[in-house]
Amino acid sequence: MAITQIINLYFNAFFLVMTSLLLLVCLFFLFECAAALLPRTLSHKVDYQNKNVVILVPAHNEEIVIASTLEKLMKQLKDNDRLIVIADNCTDATAKIARTMGTTVIERHDSSLRGKGYALDFGLQFLETDPPDVVVFIDADCTVASGAIHQLTERATATGRPVQASYLMVKPFEEQSSKDTISQFAIIVKNLVRPYGLARFQQSCPLFGTGMAFPWSVIRSVNLASGHLSEDLKLGLDLTIAGHKSLFCPEAKVTAYLPSSLQAAKSQRTRWEHGHLQVIQTYTPTLLKEAIYQRRFDLLVSILDLCVLPLSLLVIVWLTLMTSSLIVGVLTASWIPSVISAAAGFCFLIAIFIAWGKFASSYLPLHKLLTVPFYILWKIPVYLQFLINPQSTWIRTERSKVS
Repeated sequence: MAITQIINLYFNAFFLVMTSLLLLVCLFFLFECAAALLPRTLSHKVDYQNKNVVILVPAHNEEIVIASTLEKLMKQLKDNDRLIVIADNCTDATAKIARTMGTTVIERHDSSLRGKGYALDFGLQFLETDPPDVVVFIDADCTVASGAIHQLTERATATGRPVQASYLMVKPFEEQSSKDTISQFAIIVKNLVRPYGLARFQQSCPLFGTGMAFPWSVIRSVNLASGHLSEDLKLGLDLTIAGHKSLFCPEAKVTAYLPSSLQAAKSQRTRWEHGHLQVIQTYTPTLLKEAIYQRRFDLLVSILDLCVLPLSLLVIVWLTLMTSSLIVGVLTASWIPSVISAAAGFCFLIAIFIAWGKFASSYLPLHKLLTVPFYILWKIPVYLQFLINPQSTWIRTERSKVS
């Protein structure tokens, strides 16, 4: 066989595998978005009034926002509930403000171990001598809607499983940039549409880092002490592997503001997306091994959900494979990879329009979607940095004062 033929076979086989994997991911993404349109099954309600609930609020230099967050949380406490702020390596007035509001404050000082996972583990260790029935994690910069703590605690008590609230990020009131509009839409797809779809088929919901409730025995079954960039995603997968599949509770609503400064926004996206890619690298083989060992189909579903890349990166991967497969097709007269790439792109496009039409059309005019290419260009340096020098340490996003 001629060397040219061997090279052609190699390239065809490579692109056939890569485009097939892309089609599988895009098909699953379409499945999640389409399933989100199905009617919901209402959850059973239970009486949890006699349950002891603790709300843990990890806070690192949050003096700008901590008072507003605690004020809203305190309105939702029952008589036997506790609100505890974990002032983690703080150098500002976070602890002082929290104490003046009447909350319990515990302070952690260990600059060598940085990250929200270490702070939460510190809080759980503090509770060991008097453990609650349910623990709720709320970030210090979040707004918790009225009744959300009740809804999360009720579901966790009724099912004995972790429960994730609907967590969305919105633009600051004065912000009108297309970048933030597209960012808000991407978060809706990731944190609302896709979990809705998974919930329709009783599949595990990823954890988003805030608005999470856990029965005490469940949260103590895994180790939280970590500085991982995506400690929330890691925690959800660890619990799923251990048999504690997380439930999605869209009635419980938690919101936060997108960063107002460009540098803070870039820092936040870098931490999120580098962390996601690192989790894909480390957990895909683990989930596959456990799916075979435990004979669990739901772990295969978790792999597919994990491998749905951030939307901008998914578009970049599709464009790269589409263009490359077309070039290979011209050179080798084999068009199968190109057809598969086109099918993947079609699935992705339909999924996006389903998500937009059902969940975002009221605030995101269709013409705004035309700015997506500029948003993707803004994200390219984040992905190039992952290839050259991936972020490995947890960095807190700078806060802005919002009304």
